[in-house]
Amino acid sequence: MLTTLLRDSRALAALAVPLVLTQLAQVALTTTDTVMMGLLGTRELAAGGLALVIFNQLRTMGVGLVTSVGNQIAAAAARAEQAAADAGAGGVPDAAVEGRREDVRAVVRASMAVATLAGVAGAVLMILIGQVLVTLGQDAAVVELTQTMLLALAPGLLPCLWFQAVRQFTVGMRRPQALLRITLASIAVNAGLNWVLIHGTWGLPQLGLTGIGVATSTVHLLSFVALYGSAKRDSELSPLLTLNAAKADPATVKRLVGLGVPIAATYGSEAGFFSVTALMAGAFGPAALAAHTAVNQLVYIVFQVAVGLSHAASINVSRELALGRTEDARRIRNTALACAAAVMAVVGVAYLSVPGLVLRPFLDSGSDQALTIATQLLVVTAFLQFFDCAQNIGVGLLRGLDDTKSGFRITLIGYWAVGLPAAWLLARPLGLDTLGIWLGLLTGLATTAVLLLRRYSSSLAARSDTRSAVAPA
Repeated sequence: MLTTLLRDSRALAALAVPLVLTQLAQVALTTTDTVMMGLLGTRELAAGGLALVIFNQLRTMGVGLVTSVGNQIAAAAARAEQAAADAGAGGVPDAAVEGRREDVRAVVRASMAVATLAGVAGAVLMILIGQVLVTLGQDAAVVELTQTMLLALAPGLLPCLWFQAVRQFTVGMRRPQALLRITLASIAVNAGLNWVLIHGTWGLPQLGLTGIGVATSTVHLLSFVALYGSAKRDSELSPLLTLNAAKADPATVKRLVGLGVPIAATYGSEAGFFSVTALMAGAFGPAALAAHTAVNQLVYIVFQVAVGLSHAASINVSRELALGRTEDARRIRNTALACAAAVMAVVGVAYLSVPGLVLRPFLDSGSDQALTIATQLLVVTAFLQFFDCAQNIGVGLLRGLDDTKSGFRITLIGYWAVGLPAAWLLARPLGLDTLGIWLGLLTGLATTAVLLLRRYSSSLAARSDTRSAVAPA
């Protein structure tokens, strides 16, 4: 059994590790922008931060719309490979093989159509949101800078989502290696463009904060071009990669949107859940909010491991089910959870043994109260991250079953019906303050993880029973 687990773990890691590292590199990308904003001044940091919050919220929702593309590609590619193998054995005609490959191309075209529609709609919405910020009680001087920043960021949403569509194609084909190289390169390019456009060096205009927005949009465009070029140079990917969104099949587009909307809603729900708890922490004072923010950033960084494992497990489930291997799909769940537990155990030991070292990059050493609170929160976080990782893997596993609606419904229950009331009850009536908020977060994430994994098991069992019922005697 251990031998099987190790073999499955290596297979999962081959896809998960590049995705995890890519996710961490993307965190570094946004961190670079934030650091550059801070160098310009407090007002610029406030305006730029507000603009990035709006951009990232719309970007995240758009990414959700195309996230299921990887699963659809994986299933279609697995069927194409099976048809090719059968053709080699004389079982099916060559036309059937080409038909399966055309299924992959159809998903790629539809994904580009969805990404294009989402990118245009998101860019327009981004600008409109900027126009109403003053009515939401924001400082007028800050809003003026934010609006200019949003105008610079809006065009970048379209190539950003094109990049995500091609990314899902490469992941679905289980060839994501170029993603990491391109994302790492984009960090350096982004930092250089930020500096040049902020200060107007090499004869370029001095754009200040707006230069960061222009640089970000440019980097999104360059990243898309680089990933597309890399895929076209890949002999396995090139014949299947087509960007002609105008020829997208309406039925395939409708299917992707039907799968993607619940994913986008799930991402939005999770972001909203953590945003509300941040507001709750702020009610206990600056030290509590600083501690909450520092620990939340740690959780966000480590969460990228969960994202990579979730995507890899999800893609592999889609592939195994397309080939009719239900038992292998069940084993993928166990492998992903075991890998997650191993990583989270190492992180948890660090949180409990050297909390000061872990928190040092995020908290001023002179803030003793914030450091004390954050150290207490790390004890909760050491256990919370097991469930946070498990629930994200659960969402990915269900996505592998093309079941995105159940994931959304369950996260609503876990986050909002259980987690948020528990956080309020523990923080307020029971008087645990910020510690109570994080215990509530733990409760909500644990509930979500249990419900998601139970749903996956029952769905797999139902599929297995159905296959047994229709199998020839």
